[in-house]
Formats: sequence, C-alpha cells, structure tokens
Amino acid sequence: MSDDTDSARHDRLDRYPTPGAHNSLWRWPDAKHPLRIVFNYVLIVLARHSPSLRLKNHLLGLTGVTVGRGVSWGLESTPDVFWPELVTVENHAVIGYDATLLCHEFLQEEYRTGAVVVEDSALIGAGAVVLPGVTIGAGARVAANSLVTEDVPPETTVAGVPATEQSRA
Repeated sequence: MSDDTDSARHDRLDRYPTPGAHNSLWRWPDAKHPLRIVFNYVLIVLARHSPSLRLKNHLLGLTGVTVGRGVSWGLESTPDVFWPELVTVENHAVIGYDATLLCHEFLQEEYRTGAVVVEDSALIGAGAVVLPGVTIGAGARVAANSLVTEDVPPETTVAGVPATEQSRA
C-alpha cells in the first residue's frame, strides 16, 4: 500500500466545487434533497440499533446500500447517510461495532464523493472508518479503530491510523 494507491483513491472521487463564503457543508441541501437525507437517517438509525441482522440488511437496502447475502452489521455501524447508494457490501462480509463507511468528504471549497466496496467475506473491525473511494478486498481484515485511506488488497490485514499492512510474524 503506497502513495500510488492513495492517489488512485483520490482519482476515483467525483469533485463538486462549492465557491462562496461558506465551506462546502453549507451546500449539502444542494447536493441531496433534505427529505431524502431525513429518510436515510431514520432508516440508518433504526438499523444501527436493531439486533436483527435480517432487519438491518433490509433497512439499509431501502436507503440504497447494496447488501449481499449473509452480511453482518455490528450494532451502531453506519453506512454513509448522504450517499448510501455508493456503498456495496458483498456476501458474508462483517462490518464491526460502530464502524463507519463514508462515501463523501465535505471540504472548504468542494465536496467529494466516491464508492466504498467491501468485497466477499471481508471484515471491518469495531470503530474503523473507511474513506470514500476505498475497496476492501475479498477476505481482507481491517483492525478495530483503523482509518482506511487506501484500498486493502484481498486476504490482507491492515491496522492503524492510517491503516497499513500488517505482516504475519
């Protein structure tokens, strides 16, 4: 995992300039209809607190998240509220307690969006944050409380802030 990979993530993001007196977060109602955000937020809050994996997957699917078979979402795990349709979690992946999958970045003079893909049987640990444009490869493991700023190759373990590959010693 190198600067080239991080650069590739940035290359996959869509950029939306927001000139004016305020930072880009002030422009969120121009990016997404407020009622859609309320709808997404309510369903995501219900899913975050539901102990039923079947109900979580159904509710998140209604927001636009692509949810594969046998996906497990830990309590309080959160897909992107603004762009849930950019989140794909493939078959038998695990999203740990309080993990966050972000598909947007609001910055000073622009906001950016990008898909997050969690491939088959990948594991994202508790409290981890995955940034927009990142793919977590099949069978990869992200340690708890990690910040994932670049793609994670299949069958790889990453940990830390930012997350880096861990060797098997």
